[in-house]
Amino acid sequence: MDNLTFRHSILLVEGLKVTHQSSCPVFIVLFLAYIFTIVSNITLIFMISTEKNLHDPMHFLFCNLPINDVIGTTVILPRLMQDILREASERYITYMECVIQAYFVHVFTAACHYVLMIMAFDRYVAICNPLRYSAIMTNKMVIKLSASAWGLAVLVVTIMIGLTLRLSHCRSTIENPFCDNASLFKLSCENVAINNAFGVIYSVIVACLSAVSIFITYVKIAVLCIRSKNKALNSKAIKTCSTHLAVYLIMFISGAIFIFLHRFPEYSESRKLGSIMFHIIPPGLNPLVYGLQTKEIRHKIVKVWNRKIGNS
Repeated sequence: MDNLTFRHSILLVEGLKVTHQSSCPVFIVLFLAYIFTIVSNITLIFMISTEKNLHDPMHFLFCNLPINDVIGTTVILPRLMQDILREASERYITYMECVIQAYFVHVFTAACHYVLMIMAFDRYVAICNPLRYSAIMTNKMVIKLSASAWGLAVLVVTIMIGLTLRLSHCRSTIENPFCDNASLFKLSCENVAINNAFGVIYSVIVACLSAVSIFITYVKIAVLCIRSKNKALNSKAIKTCSTHLAVYLIMFISGAIFIFLHRFPEYSESRKLGSIMFHIIPPGLNPLVYGLQTKEIRHKIVKVWNRKIGNS
């Protein structure tokens, strides 16, 4: 079969090994997780967009996170839930659908790191240079930071997927619950050393860059707090930084578990579950962490809740 024909053929997705009896309960759990994630993230976006007291650089930059979380869950869960209700031999996807899914899977993963990095920069300026915060974090700077985060994610993922699209293919099974770059280039019988090298090097660079930049940022903030005897400043730093750090650790640990399990073929089913959890746990927990820890958002939620109770 020539490559041109194969690109328009149907692929079989391995998916999760779910028994017929457990398929409905698993579907319900994933469905509820998806609905919660979408509703909570869209609610945060709506609140920040409509509430004037939330129109500041910190919340505008944070808006990138729920937008990315909506993308990350939507690109995976609807298709996965559909496959769970199907027989393992009937979980088909077209080649182009697989490429599109893989593209947005990696955009989501890359954007997670870049968005958290620009949020860390905002916190650094706000705490370490508060007098110049308004001059530095202008609307133009917020747009530049957001565009840089998304632009870099899109650029690198486009190159990575482009390297995979040049390959011919001799297999038709996706050894994963969803399509990603590794699953796509494993369809080829050609030498995929360049794809492997690019993927590994890029993943290491992004993970190290985000970890080092966030670590340095918080070390500088911690040093400032230790030297400062301003209790109000220290309290503000602890509240805002703990929220951001919690979100980063949730994302980093979820991703690290998936990468760790990827190195052990005997844990293939655990790896598949771990890859799905990366698209469920951070997007589901991020709204809770920010909603409960950020004073302005928490007060708005309480205000709306009290208004509904009063009207009823």
